[in-house]
Amino acid sequence: MRSIWNGAISFGLVSIPIKLVNATENHTISFRQIHTEDGGRIRYRKVCELEDREVSSAEIGKGWEDADGSIIPITEDDLSHLPIPTAKTIEIVAFVPAERIDPLQMDAAYYLQAGGAPAAKPYTLLREALKRSNKVAIAKYALRGRERLGMLRVVGDAIAMHGLLWPDEVRAPEGVAPDASVTVRDKELDLADALMDTLGEVDLDDLHDEYREAVEELVAAKAAGEEPPEAPAPPSGGKVLDLMAALESSVRAAKESRGEEPSKDKEAEVRSLPQRKQSSRATPKQTDTKKSTSAGTQPRKPTAKSTSATKKTTAKTAAKKTTAAKKTTAKQATAKKTTAKKATARKRTA
Repeated sequence: MRSIWNGAISFGLVSIPIKLVNATENHTISFRQIHTEDGGRIRYRKVCELEDREVSSAEIGKGWEDADGSIIPITEDDLSHLPIPTAKTIEIVAFVPAERIDPLQMDAAYYLQAGGAPAAKPYTLLREALKRSNKVAIAKYALRGRERLGMLRVVGDAIAMHGLLWPDEVRAPEGVAPDASVTVRDKELDLADALMDTLGEVDLDDLHDEYREAVEELVAAKAAGEEPPEAPAPPSGGKVLDLMAALESSVRAAKESRGEEPSKDKEAEVRSLPQRKQSSRATPKQTDTKKSTSAGTQPRKPTAKSTSATKKTTAKTAAKKTTAAKKTTAKQATAKKTTAKKATARKRTA
């Protein structure tokens, strides 16, 4: 691999000569700009404004535009003699746990290649120290006209460096989250967890760029004078889906795609929400006038059971009154006899 930068890693008093090589490559399909009327290429030419002529890359240098519009030339020699330690050095400033690095800061990735035999021992020392500590190294370096922040970590038997954005280059997520207050039920979370478990993990090597493949098929078809492949019909929209039903259907579909048995439990169907009936609010229910009038004015007719119960109650009451009257009469008769006996006894005594 071709190096894009040569320098050294500064690890305390240890200096490790290295070469910086790209760890990634871009497979994006690039298009050329053309004139739509005749298909001619549209090109951009670098023209000197003072001489009004096109210049080659060898004649092009760097310059700083001042506030008044004047240009101050800056040469590569000027940049190489900047009074900073990171001009040609990756200076390690700290070692931290990898969890401390926010993925939002991650930028381009590079491999650090040992620069010759003298770099083998210190290179291996730094690699093994990073392995044993389970930490990453935070470093500062200068590349392409600016000082940058980097993170060094071990990848296999090599040391990789990820360019990091400076903390003030990461924007805060203001206004991104929904403004409305939303409550998520436990059952919905359980279904989301089940969907995550069903989808499981994936081997990243199995993923590929389907868009690039589709563009390549399109180009091949047009080059051969054939009809380009048609895009699949978009899914029909317009339905308001119930979240629980959508989650359950997603779990079922994920299980079926993996060849698993769907759950025997009754599964909810994805359905559109019912529309409100306007007539139920606008027109109240009409009641039966005859029934309401009859129920309000006429007394209920006595039944056979209620008549029989009334007769029995009346008879019992009459019997009780008769018995009480007889007892009262007997008591009065007894009292008269006792009074008569007492009177007779008094006469005899006299």
